[in-house]
Amino acid sequence: MTEAAQKQQSEESEKRERSPGGKFMLVLLTGFLLAIPLFASWLLIYDRQSQSEQAEQSIVTGWGGQQVFSGPKIVLPYKAKVQGSVEQDGKTVTRTEIVMQNLYLSPEAMTFDSDIKTEVKSRSIYEVVIYNSNVTGLATFKLPDDFARSGIDPATIDFARAEIRFGLSDARGLAANNMLSVDGQPLVLQPGRGLGETGNRGFFAWLDATDLADGTITVKYDVKFRGTESLTMVPSAGQTNWSVTSQWPHPSFTGGFLPKNEVTEAGFTAKYAITNLALGSALTSTQASQQVYPQSNNRPYTSFDSSGEPSSVTINLIQPVDLYDQVSRATKYGFLFIGFTFVAFLLFDLIGGVRISSVQYILVGVALILFFVLLLAFAEIIGFALAYITASLATIGLITAYAASVLSTWRRASMIGGLLASLYAVIYILLSLEAYSLLIGSLLIFAALAGVMFVTRRLDWTRTLQKRPSS
Repeated sequence: MTEAAQKQQSEESEKRERSPGGKFMLVLLTGFLLAIPLFASWLLIYDRQSQSEQAEQSIVTGWGGQQVFSGPKIVLPYKAKVQGSVEQDGKTVTRTEIVMQNLYLSPEAMTFDSDIKTEVKSRSIYEVVIYNSNVTGLATFKLPDDFARSGIDPATIDFARAEIRFGLSDARGLAANNMLSVDGQPLVLQPGRGLGETGNRGFFAWLDATDLADGTITVKYDVKFRGTESLTMVPSAGQTNWSVTSQWPHPSFTGGFLPKNEVTEAGFTAKYAITNLALGSALTSTQASQQVYPQSNNRPYTSFDSSGEPSSVTINLIQPVDLYDQVSRATKYGFLFIGFTFVAFLLFDLIGGVRISSVQYILVGVALILFFVLLLAFAEIIGFALAYITASLATIGLITAYAASVLSTWRRASMIGGLLASLYAVIYILLSLEAYSLLIGSLLIFAALAGVMFVTRRLDWTRTLQKRPSS
């Protein structure tokens, strides 16, 4: 044999012979490299979720977004004296000017009902919950008993030029046949001039509020509007009672106050009872008139919670399952899939006498990562549960068939398949039991580590492996 042939044979022998420690480090490095395509699959999920949100927005374009409803409030213009300093002939002169300001008056008591009729609107594989809401209410207004403490002279209030305002965050959703009456007299609704709680969007009506000077005003309204996915109400009355009914079976109640509610498969009912003492807000507030400041600065007083956000209550009409969140959570367990499978192959490599190359580890790892892509693709069409079963069976079948060739026997391959089936089942349980996922996951890893330590307890990690014939 020539010297070159001997050298080549020696190099090939060195490639076939590695210490267990070196083999372990090589497999560990391969697993870390597979983090790159695993992260790419997570980015794919995020991208598809973004596309889903954009598709939902396009579905409801012109319908009405997530609505925020506020009011009614009566706006009373009045004259106020404002002092200001100006420079005149090199001297500072103090002047008193008469300007128009607005007094915002909240209802003493307000009771209203909302009937939310929902439907699911879809385009291609995307769906979004839309609704029609009919709000009917009764509000009573009067000047507070301690109004004299406000510092406003009732004689300066122009009751004849008052307005009654409602806030609605997306006025595109307003339907026809809305009605408003004050003490039985119908009023004509006008667009714009909403309330600060809704970004000054909404509608209003001109009102002669002379009766407020020494009495009360009763306001009745029937407002219909469209919205998407959620309805928020910003309370401001002395006593607010809000009743909501809907046939949607999956509501979520959030915000500063929670209702008494009943949820069944046929729908839900919710009842809120909120006082201004709980809100921490007064029934009157003053703001500079639009004649002095632009409308964007004309933000009436509202109560705020500890986070600085306006106190409000929200009913979310949620879908029972967000498949993108579930697929994203499954992807976070990707290292468990790769780690457990690689450990099984490594044990056959180190103890079973079957040589497995780095390329074969990479191919198995890619098949495991492809599971998440299949899961996402199928979940968008057939739902998460069926998609999980389909992607699991496809991945287990592929890796088991490949392992039968790599490990030389179907018996060993069936052990790999059984391991993967058990692992996919456990991960699905982890996804279902979110509260205990950390506990179960940590116990699973501990048990796997204990098993590997037991099986390899007599293995000499420093010796060089000699290739043995496969059985």
